[in-house]
Amino acid sequence: MVKFPEASQRLFRNVFVCRRCKTKQRASPQKALKRLLTCKKCGCRAFRAMRKGKKVAK
Repeated sequence: MVKFPEASQRLFRNVFVCRRCKTKQRASPQKALKRLLTCKKCGCRAFRAMRKGKKVAK
């Protein structure tokens, strides 16, 4: 969990993950939604937004 909002934006803003090979790529959300973004590794066009991380119960 990131405590600083600046760090959270740097790590998670506009970062998408390939659904097939789990490669991270930074792009605009419009490109990812319109499937204009292609994976550098496998060529797939299916991306999801990067998750913020796991929340651990205390």
